[in-house]
Amino acid sequence: LWPWLLASSGLSALVQLVTLPFFPDSPSYLLIQKGNEEACRKAIRKLWGEGDHQAEIDDIMKEKVAMTSTKTLRVLEVIKERSLRWQLYILMTVMTTLQLCGINAIYFYSFEVFHTAQFEEYLIPYVSLGVGLCECLSSILCSTLIDRFGRKVLLWGGYTLMCSVLALLTMTLSLQHQFFWMHYFSVILIFLFVVFYGIGP
Repeated sequence: LWPWLLASSGLSALVQLVTLPFFPDSPSYLLIQKGNEEACRKAIRKLWGEGDHQAEIDDIMKEKVAMTSTKTLRVLEVIKERSLRWQLYILMTVMTTLQLCGINAIYFYSFEVFHTAQFEEYLIPYVSLGVGLCECLSSILCSTLIDRFGRKVLLWGGYTLMCSVLALLTMTLSLQHQFFWMHYFSVILIFLFVVFYGIGP
């Protein structure tokens, strides 16, 4: 079953490859990058139907003017620019914590935890698939929550809950040989960790 699941991602890529030539180019790309206003109008009519779309074209023109007046910085210039220093620190912190938050360890050791929880051997791949599905659904949920609560709340909340779950998971894995029900608690914590990861970071 796993080879078919891995191959299924190729199916969506094939659908995109076949259908992409029939999609119109982005109006902003045609006007800003190509400088072709007529092709831009044609693409707008194809996307939004017939009508007066001058307001949209004016917005794209304003964007073009803003882009030409903005200087493009190289990587070294971004690092040296003092006005961008805090944004750079925040970005580096978020990316570093994202890599070191423990999600890779959870995915790596989840099979062993499920095996220790005495799941049937043939069920473990499906439980692992359920973990991945949890991350996918929580990411979709995050897109609805981010407008309501904001990115900062979701980041702080996600990392706080993930730290709590990891602390509990360390405890349950240490005590799993003393209490039989600890195995199942560990499985629940793995699912919770993945959900909080999807909603937060």
